[in-house]
Amino acid sequence: MRLMISFAALFLSVLLLQLSSGGLGPLDALSGLTLGFTTGEIGLLGSAHFVGFFVGCWWAPRLMGSVGHSRAFAAFTAVGAIGILGHMMVVNPLAWAVMRVMSGLCIAGCYTIVEAWLQSKVSNELRARTMGTYRVVDMSGSLLAQLVIGVLEPAAYVSYNLLAMLCCAALVPLTLTRVQQPETPAAPRLRPMLAVTRSPLAAAGVVVSAISAASFRMVGAVFGQEVGLSANQTAWFLAFFVLGGAVAQFPVGWLADKFDRRWVLIWLSAGTIAVSGFTIATQSGGTWVVLANAFLFGMASFPIYSIASAHAHDFAESHERVELSAALMFFYAVGAIAAPYLSSLLIAGFGPYALFVMISAAHAALVIFGLIRMSARPAPTARTSYIWAPRTSFLVGRLTGRARDEGPHHRSE
Repeated sequence: MRLMISFAALFLSVLLLQLSSGGLGPLDALSGLTLGFTTGEIGLLGSAHFVGFFVGCWWAPRLMGSVGHSRAFAAFTAVGAIGILGHMMVVNPLAWAVMRVMSGLCIAGCYTIVEAWLQSKVSNELRARTMGTYRVVDMSGSLLAQLVIGVLEPAAYVSYNLLAMLCCAALVPLTLTRVQQPETPAAPRLRPMLAVTRSPLAAAGVVVSAISAASFRMVGAVFGQEVGLSANQTAWFLAFFVLGGAVAQFPVGWLADKFDRRWVLIWLSAGTIAVSGFTIATQSGGTWVVLANAFLFGMASFPIYSIASAHAHDFAESHERVELSAALMFFYAVGAIAAPYLSSLLIAGFGPYALFVMISAAHAALVIFGLIRMSARPAPTARTSYIWAPRTSFLVGRLTGRARDEGPHHRSE
């Protein structure tokens, strides 16, 4: 019981962190538009977040080893809160980009600590239930965070103060838990080529997944405003994307365990292209059509990371799972850093629907590459179980690795 209570404290901290950091991206986009930032400058803020996120993933294990879990969590949370509070003190896009690096550091560091804590304490009997709850809490926080911008006024001290308060509130549950802190896990080595050697298609898949998700979540608010949505409607637009991704995980997971995962990946990319084209073709369809398109877009594009990750792990040995997860997240970070800024420039130059043209081009390349890879080698004889892989920290590989090894292995047909 005490262990489950400690998990509840961790999950509450995750929920509060998601509400804070997840709401910051769309709020920054709307605030930037209000303050006269260019579309490119707004995209730069999204890219800066992922720079901080990538650095935080690697720094967090080392900081935990120096000062302990609770102190490291407090330090990362303080960095995030400072970054949020500084927005309305220095109204400058480059300064905001530095502050978004701080928010990326915060979310990566805090998630690394939470996942290290879970990995150390969770038992085999509780592993599946704990991971399921963790994913639900993470996705619920992400969904609610998108709705926050519907009630927060852009470019207002109060709005940023409220997000900073949520960030600080995440300190309370974790730092007050009485459960002994776990030992610090070693940071995985960065071997990006491990992902390429195990599955070139998986490496390409996570890059394209990043192009879709990072562009949509970091620049989607700009798209919403450009097509005439109100702030509240823009919030629902982003939330429908997250909701669609959550709904798709279970049927897509069933398909990925039953059929060749490369075909599932290809059809998801083809679906993303179709939804993107339909979004462009129904520009005058009204608000509900825009929301429905966002839901379908989330269903088609959101599971691609997990499918690509599962396909890569099909070719990996047990001892490689942590480093392979880190390598896949490296490629995701590469795509996520570049995509928001590039998509914002395209929107500025060619209009809001250029976002979906860029995403369609990336997925078309993935479809072609997937077909090429299918002719290069057959599907693996034995496959690991599909796992809805959260893109939270490099240490998530420790949580999911054992589940992949212990879960049922499926024979390809």
